[in-house]
Amino acid sequence: MVYKGACYCKAVKYEIDIASPDEARTSLCHCKNCKRFFGTAFGLTTKIPVKAFSYTSDSAKPTIHEADNGSGSLLHREFCSKCGSGILEYGAAAANDFRYIMTGTLQDPGALPPKGEFFCAYREKWMPEVPGIFHKEYLKE
Repeated sequence: MVYKGACYCKAVKYEIDIASPDEARTSLCHCKNCKRFFGTAFGLTTKIPVKAFSYTSDSAKPTIHEADNGSGSLLHREFCSKCGSGILEYGAAAANDFRYIMTGTLQDPGALPPKGEFFCAYREKWMPEVPGIFHKEYLKE
């Protein structure tokens, strides 16, 4: 199954090629870094195998930003230099195996619904728990 996506201005375009939606895991993240990067109360990303992701031949080259995520680990993010839309991210530990796609950049974000929430200990008090998915207070439990 091929899922297409792009940034807001459509300069940066990509495809995800997976055999089944089971190969993807969309999740909400309530950590401080995601809140700040997404500019919202949570981040929403879709984890896919690194080999499933590719920029299309007519895509602009994304801008790359790398920095310590606050815990001593390097976080890599790619975004459009024209409109600023985030495209993907991954930490140093996942670099060879996974990409975390900004779910809202998919043509059909609803095609890969959330399977879980992370850092629920930091979920905003006004935000309800998403029913029917897993919930982790922190990343590793």
